Amino acid sequence: MNESFFKLGTALRALAVVALIGVGAPAAHAQAAAAKPQVVVLATGGTIAGAGAAATNSASYQAAKVPVDKLIAGVPELADVAQVRGEQVFQIASESFTNEKLVQLGKRVSQLVRDPAVNGIVITHGTDTLEETAFFLNLVIRSDKPVVVVGSMRPGTAMSADGMLNLYNAVVVAADPASRGKGVLVAMSDEIHSGRDVAKRINIKTSAFGSQWGPLGMSVEGKTFWFRLPAKRHTVNSEFDIDSIEALPEVAIVYGYGNMTTELYDAVLRSGAKAVINAGTGNGSVPNYAVEKLKSVRAQGVQVIRSSRVADGFVIRNAEQPDDKYDWVVAHDLNPQKAKILAAVALTRGASSKDLQRIFWEY
Repeated sequence: MNESFFKLGTALRALAVVALIGVGAPAAHAQAAAAKPQVVVLATGGTIAGAGAAATNSASYQAAKVPVDKLIAGVPELADVAQVRGEQVFQIASESFTNEKLVQLGKRVSQLVRDPAVNGIVITHGTDTLEETAFFLNLVIRSDKPVVVVGSMRPGTAMSADGMLNLYNAVVVAADPASRGKGVLVAMSDEIHSGRDVAKRINIKTSAFGSQWGPLGMSVEGKTFWFRLPAKRHTVNSEFDIDSIEALPEVAIVYGYGNMTTELYDAVLRSGAKAVINAGTGNGSVPNYAVEKLKSVRAQGVQVIRSSRVADGFVIRNAEQPDDKYDWVVAHDLNPQKAKILAAVALTRGASSKDLQRIFWEY
């Protein structure tokens, strides 16, 4: 009898252990989920949300067709990295971004990074103006939390589509505590770039984005590897704050070329622009027949900023043109479209030409 009771007792204890494991499993899963960082994906459209008519359509397709919930569901491995939720902010191709949309997006990012439960933000974006949005956010988001902008060069319906891996890497970067304090980042083609430096350099390859000063790091098989840090002011060290910006002033770009039409500068004046970026040849050069026109533009209160149409390098002040004498500004190493963003943000505070030049050196 004693042996029977012993066997019964052993069986009951085993059942009790199984029951306890069964009861505890959901709690354990909940704790594991709670331990994962929370990442919010803000979707704005673009190729990463695009669809083509056939798998062979890698360059001809319709952008901004797939909603954010389907983007996230299409990469189930995201659940291994973070608690991910999505918001559809816009559903547009990025060439249709406007100043108003930049401000709207920036304010939503600012709201989210103030939430203690949110560890990082990912923004899906079309590649055409991705670099401008990333730089804008780098200037105006006052937080050290990771904000990662990501896109793709091929729609998800294409052979060798790059969107799934890019999105996965972006969430990996946003969820990684090591990404904090490095400014707004761009995750493309396994590389992690500074939102300040990165630019779209080719339009038909998945390796389209690069920085003349090199990437900050790489994301490989769910891990981040860092190699350098940005030296320019950004995010928490910026003097600009999206919460105090309601609108951006108009800034125009005039592209330099041989035998260029100087009447383009008259159109700038008629548009009411507060600044003009002269995307000059070489070292931001201004042809001799356009100098007086640009001096007249500056005399009418419009800031003149010399940038270059050349992809790499930087514009040297008082070389080619006497910038001090003409009260012009140089864009340093910023390309024309990034110079436009910085000028617009700076002019929300009514910066003088002297202050504007300081800002271009520091940012």
